[in-house]
Amino acid sequence: MIRAAGDSALIINLGNEIDEEINKRVLSIAKRIEEEKIEGVREVVPTYTSICVYYDPLIISYEKLKFLLKNYLREKPKEIRGKIVEIPVIYGGKYGPDIEFVANYNGLSVDDVIEIHTKPLYRVYMLGFLPGFAYLGGMDERIATPRLKTPRTRVLAGSVGIAGKQTGWYAIESPGGWRIIGRTPIRTFNPNKKTPSIVLPGDYVKFKAIEDVKEYEEND
Repeated sequence: MIRAAGDSALIINLGNEIDEEINKRVLSIAKRIEEEKIEGVREVVPTYTSICVYYDPLIISYEKLKFLLKNYLREKPKEIRGKIVEIPVIYGGKYGPDIEFVANYNGLSVDDVIEIHTKPLYRVYMLGFLPGFAYLGGMDERIATPRLKTPRTRVLAGSVGIAGKQTGWYAIESPGGWRIIGRTPIRTFNPNKKTPSIVLPGDYVKFKAIEDVKEYEEND
């Protein structure tokens, strides 16, 4: 369950599948480690099913840290009540150039895709890949669509996309191969803020369709 990851990190593995209960336990233990402020621990990074703990081996040894962390694994997980964040999205057109492909691929209309995409309350399982990039769970498989065969060299910040059974948005501009179905007018990642990302693991996201293009361009 606990294994070394090089000479200055270790991984606590709690499962091997995307599961909300496993993820809740991951976040509970990660928060416990952070609150304990163990001398020598530099960073705690939760993922879908595991926690990576970075530490200074000159301050604390792997064996001692492993011993301390085992105690946390025996504790009853505490519920972390995440906030609900509404993400407004302009779907289709120049903001979502792939939405018609997603609709045609799944035998749906564009309106169907928008309705299906905006219906769930998506759980934020983890952040990664890019700064502020949220891995969301709960997308309806009726709009699942494969990635682009050739990724775009430039995807604008705020672009909302679908890749396989996943959905999410690009918090910063980057290359990417997701099918872009819309874009959000709000800035979801700001490195100058104390908490740079608008969402954190354990939060929930609700997409909301908007049509006020003028409002978007004023905030673009």
